Amino acid sequence: MRTTILLLSLFSFTLATAQKKPYLLVGTYTSGKSKGIYVYSFDEKNATVDLLSTAPIKNPSYLAVSPDKKTVYSVVETADTTDGVVGGGVTAFSFDATNGKLTAMNTQASGGTNPCYVSVTKSEKWVFAANYSSGTLSEFPVIDNGNIGAASQTIAHTGTGPNKNRQEGPHVHSTVLSPDDNYLFVPNLGIDKVMIYRINSATGKLTPAPQPFVATAPGSGPRHFDFAPNKRFAYLMEEMSGDVVTYGYNNGSLKQLQSISSIPDNFKGNVGAADIHVSPDGKFLYCSNRDDGNTITIFSINQQTGKLKVAGHQSTLGKTPRNFNFDPSGNFLLVANQNSDNIVIFKINKKTGLLTDTDKRIEVPNPVCVKWIF
Repeated sequence: MRTTILLLSLFSFTLATAQKKPYLLVGTYTSGKSKGIYVYSFDEKNATVDLLSTAPIKNPSYLAVSPDKKTVYSVVETADTTDGVVGGGVTAFSFDATNGKLTAMNTQASGGTNPCYVSVTKSEKWVFAANYSSGTLSEFPVIDNGNIGAASQTIAHTGTGPNKNRQEGPHVHSTVLSPDDNYLFVPNLGIDKVMIYRINSATGKLTPAPQPFVATAPGSGPRHFDFAPNKRFAYLMEEMSGDVVTYGYNNGSLKQLQSISSIPDNFKGNVGAADIHVSPDGKFLYCSNRDDGNTITIFSINQQTGKLKVAGHQSTLGKTPRNFNFDPSGNFLLVANQNSDNIVIFKINKKTGLLTDTDKRIEVPNPVCVKWIF
């Protein structure tokens, strides 16, 4: 009896110590030394990582993880013919949670050039990709075990903006799903609009929503979009202006409530705003500025109105902060500095939202996307 108890205790201890750490997935540009997607285990107590595997693929600049965490979708951000795919592509990888290994399953043409964003529905039936250079977006059916079929719908935007160097045509920058998966929000940098589509849950087909778009300020260049956890508010990052627009959200419709600059008052230089995320607790919003800025701006969120107030600015301690993300515990913010070949790990003060450097770095070539599996 005593032996049995000891064995059961040992078994329980083994299970506890074998508890899986979160997996950190890093998408990159492969024009330099990068080989593709890097997978790490992440220690949430010490903010340290161990490299587990690398999946070779060209320019996996944005990733999406399926809700069941068995499949990872990656863009192939190119404008050339690669592996028989004309223009850009979307690749499906199976993910092995026992060893952190990604295995490529299949690739489909993205329906345009230089795809820069990919998303997947909670139902795991549909994948959406944004093609920046061609100004198109595509919908793909998930056919079996995470594999994707050829694009069943590709939508081409038209129009221009006042900045003839950047807005000579449409540039689709992201495909963001509403919290209920009923709508797709598509910021287009080239035409200063966020297009809104209704998603047919049975067929995946996109049709213009009752409110088909919201126009942004001329020359603002809408880029990325995020929802507050309470689903009442949504936030748009404008790449060219550096402004953040606050919207009231209701069943596919947006109502502008505020526009506020993410750029410090004394800043002089080129603006290149990039990513935007609301903290998991919904109290703060963070956004990145590249080019001459290399900063993260922190906003506090008024919980009643959704409006923003600047709480602080933090140097990213690197060059070109493209994408960033919170770790699963919500204690750390990991910032991918594309042109300094590292990810800087910051500690988050959950009372103030401010960031403190942990002195921890992940050395990885040209990191541009941070995702988690946990």
